[in-house]
Amino acid sequence: MSLTFSKINASAATLTKNRTETSVVPASGMCVTCVDGCIGMCEIGKSAYRGHEVIYPQPFGVITTAAEKSYPVDYSHFNIMGTIVGAHGIDADSDKAIFPAVDLTVVIGHDRGIKLRYPWAIPGIGSTNVAKNNWEGLAIGSALAGTGLTIGENVVGMDPQSVIKNGRIVDTADLKRRVKLYQQYQRDGYGMIVVQANVEDTRLGAQEYAIEKLGVQCVELKWGQGAKNIGGEVKIRELKKAQLLADRGYIVLPNPHDPDVIKAFEHGAFKEFERHSRVGILTEESFATRIAELRKAGAKYIFLKTGAYRPADLARAIVYAAKYKLDLLTVDGAGGGTGMSPWRMMNEWGMPPVYLHSLLHQYAGRLSSQGKTLPALAVAGGFSFEDHIFKALALGAPFVKLVGMARAPIAAAMVGKTIGHAIEEQQVPVYIERFGTTKDDIFVTASTLRKELGNGDFDLLPTGAIGLYTYYERLAQGLRQLMAGTRKFATQHISRTDIAALTHQAASISGIQYIMDVDREEIDGILNS
Repeated sequence: MSLTFSKINASAATLTKNRTETSVVPASGMCVTCVDGCIGMCEIGKSAYRGHEVIYPQPFGVITTAAEKSYPVDYSHFNIMGTIVGAHGIDADSDKAIFPAVDLTVVIGHDRGIKLRYPWAIPGIGSTNVAKNNWEGLAIGSALAGTGLTIGENVVGMDPQSVIKNGRIVDTADLKRRVKLYQQYQRDGYGMIVVQANVEDTRLGAQEYAIEKLGVQCVELKWGQGAKNIGGEVKIRELKKAQLLADRGYIVLPNPHDPDVIKAFEHGAFKEFERHSRVGILTEESFATRIAELRKAGAKYIFLKTGAYRPADLARAIVYAAKYKLDLLTVDGAGGGTGMSPWRMMNEWGMPPVYLHSLLHQYAGRLSSQGKTLPALAVAGGFSFEDHIFKALALGAPFVKLVGMARAPIAAAMVGKTIGHAIEEQQVPVYIERFGTTKDDIFVTASTLRKELGNGDFDLLPTGAIGLYTYYERLAQGLRQLMAGTRKFATQHISRTDIAALTHQAASISGIQYIMDVDREEIDGILNS
């Protein structure tokens, strides 16, 4: 078994490859024989002529990206433990304890005022093109499903139509559209639309605007994410927009007002500017002040999202969240991203999900034993299917209530959107055409949605939203089946004993029992009876 965890110097993410693909030096990632005369297909070679552009996954705006690094322990190193005995949350009766009866709803908030139909949410996608271009599907699909969706950082500052007076936002187009799309399709009080803020958003008063003008109840402070340990980044292809963002105070590279830079851009020497956000500098005093400001502005629920920083920062996050009575803390493990996270950073920095989430459980347990009231916890970091959701809830039980997913829901929305375009152009691929050529035929949830919404409203639904809704429907049924197999018929009954570690290393890191030690005391009683 190889102990090399990183794949370096060649990746689909940076559009690079090794010349000697089967003979690569593990430490450097270089070809075993680097030949004078090679045109430079690897990351080193491409960096020789495109420099800093090769730091980021490409092509920007139409992709989401996740690290290729294989960690020594991940969620696949745990298995779910079923049983044939009893039932929790329902009568132990074979006619009642059926998987459709599993209750997936979750209630969070200091007043238990946030209701979610499913124990997952999208934890923050902001000003990237891939988020903006798929927002219809993400917002409407999330709202119809009754799940949470977070509008990430920089949406206000990136919007050319934003009206800013005296350094504060007074009107927007993009943020207003994003919020209202979700609100329009929200049903029966389920779900939550959240507006996140970084340094620039806070300076602009984006959250105060969202609360006062758009009726947003949930706001989130952002310390970071699992993909990178610096601020948000995007690429800009228009000179005027790059100049506008520089004038609004963003870090834009190279300087879009420099005459030589302008000349080089117009000549085609480079095609994209980089817009960077500032890193936040945390103090407890500034954190407390900001919480007070948001409450004064009318925020009903306040969340915090933190990334894969060192363990002491995780401890700060959960202590501050408890001390200042926040409603949700989301902890995002290393490895994933939806925008322009630096590729090497995405792979090589931060605490991986199982490690970070195990520490989160330890810290939550310590604070709980001290009598502290904790917020609901959410975890994120590469989750995509129902088994991942179950394992994350089990590893973090009883504190973790939600699982955050971004790349997978975006993928579902993008596929739904693409199918819609194919239907409109009457060019449905053969792989999909076997199900039909209309959205009623192709999407398995179409008949249910048409009945619930009525013909008129259903016909107006973008197929990106149907794609996300249908993906969520699959996750829900799959999770119900797993929970019924463990005889847990509501999410609050999921416990750490519902999973087992497949290796001693996974057991040591997580505190989850090694699979050969599971039920040992009970087994002795059975065998000795």
